This record gives sequence, C-alpha cells and structure tokens, in this order.
Amino acid sequence: MSVWDAHVHLDFMRNAPDVAREAAELGLGLFGVTVTPDGYELAAELLKDEPNVHIGVGLHPWWVADGRCGSVDITRVVEDVRNTRYVGEIGLDASPKHVPEGSLDLQAAAFETVCIACADSSCVGEPKILSLHSVQAADLMLDILERTGCLDRCRCVFHWFTGSGLALNRAVKAGCLFSVNEMMLNTRRGREYARQLPADRLLVETDLPPGQDVMFSAREIADSLNRTLEKLSVIRGADIRSVIRDNSLRLFA
Repeated sequence: MSVWDAHVHLDFMRNAPDVAREAAELGLGLFGVTVTPDGYELAAELLKDEPNVHIGVGLHPWWVADGRCGSVDITRVVEDVRNTRYVGEIGLDASPKHVPEGSLDLQAAAFETVCIACADSSCVGEPKILSLHSVQAADLMLDILERTGCLDRCRCVFHWFTGSGLALNRAVKAGCLFSVNEMMLNTRRGREYARQLPADRLLVETDLPPGQDVMFSAREIADSLNRTLEKLSVIRGADIRSVIRDNSLRLFA
C-alpha cells in the first residue's frame, strides 16, 4: 500500500466492496471505522476478504448520546473488541451542536467500558488500534484512556483533533497519533496543529463519505488524501509523503 486512509466510513457506502477493490488497485489501504456494532458486524463480514481493509468496531458518541445505542449495544461492542485488533470510531462529544445536553456522563461511561475491554485484550506486539472522536472533551478522554491502561497498551489515534493546545501537548506526550484530513487543514488551528505535531505521529484520513447509504469511489478517497498530503507538505515546508507512508505502514500493514 502506498498510504492508508486512517479513518473512512466504508459501511456508509452501498458499494463498499467495489470501493475496497478499486482502492487496492490504487495502492490504498483503508481503516474502515464504524459507528455501531451492527455496522461493524455487517462491514466485517462483507469486506473480510479484502486484504487492504481493516474494519474497526465502533460505538460513536452521537449514537450513545441520543439513545440509538444502549446497554445491549455496548455489551456487543465489548464482545467484538475482544475478537479484533481494530476499534473505532469511539470517543466523546460535548458539543451542544451534536449531542443532547447532559449526555456526557452517559457517553463517558460507555467509552470507559469499551476502553477497559481494549486494554484488557491488547497483546504485547499486537496492540489494539483505536480511532478516537473527540469534540470539546479531549482532557476527559485522555483521563479515561490513561485510567484504563489504553495509553500504555493500545495505539491511540485522535481523528481530526480539535482540542486545546494543552490537550494536544498532553496527547503527544502520551504517545498518541493524529490522523489529519482536508477539513482540519481548512482551519487556522488545524493547520497550526499539523505544523507542530511530530512527523512520526502523523497519519492522513478522509472521514468520507459525507453521508450514509451512498454510492462512492476509491478515486474520491485517493484525491482527498492527495490534497491533504499536498497541504501538509506546504504547511510543514517539506514533502511529507514518504513519512506518512512509513507511519501508516508501521501501524496498519
């Protein structure tokens, strides 16, 4: 693989197998994150024979916050986590734009339960890889990741990081990685974070598609990744492509 998309929603694509095969022809690896255990189990079965695809078991905070995922779903995620190395999209979201007011405690309890399962079932030499959603909750997430042992036993990747500079520095010191997309680089804060981050912690992602149950193509994924790599190279003042490739191969290959 020439590079991996570290956060893409294959389960939102009606033609996911076609996209996966086209991506392989283009030299792309895909970390397909999901948002519910249903989405994970369907995608994992559908794409099990695609060697350039890893599917993560997900429990998205939006689905927890509004009740679409309840205790039964959390239990299923914990069971699935024990049987896969890849986990995501999981995390916390405290933005009133996205979640009902007062739902953070519910999200945090679910997130901690999943993190415990991740840490307990990680193996030396083959740690769980977590793709993390964090909006206005980075410090609380880091507290939970530290308390459960995930920071020590798993590889934690913050997807589209938007937290404070202090939280960013804390996550870097804790050994976290960061997947960057076009939307992040369209903001001044995002560009500054992309400039500051250690090169060996950087990955690229698309967070595509921009909707659910859509037809899509690997070419759109490749074009988005290429634009992100070009912008990153300009921001950092040096061609970052080979570094990103090496980072993603170490993590996913």
